[in-house]
Amino acid sequence: MALSKASLKQKLENELEEQGFVLDGEFAMAGKMAEAIANALVDEITQNAQVPVIGGSSAGDYKVT
Repeated sequence: MALSKASLKQKLENELEEQGFVLDGEFAMAGKMAEAIANALVDEITQNAQVPVIGGSSAGDYKVT
């Protein structure tokens, strides 16, 4: 499954809303917070994550894309 900033943002917004956060209105910032978290998480994973394969002909560390 590919990582998606938009999908992660939507999941974060849904969870925040279930916890009582306000997502709409003049001063609501939870949606922007969800977007910032989603962007940072996806960027961190795609830039720095590695998957170790410990056996077989494909043994080694591979970058997550």
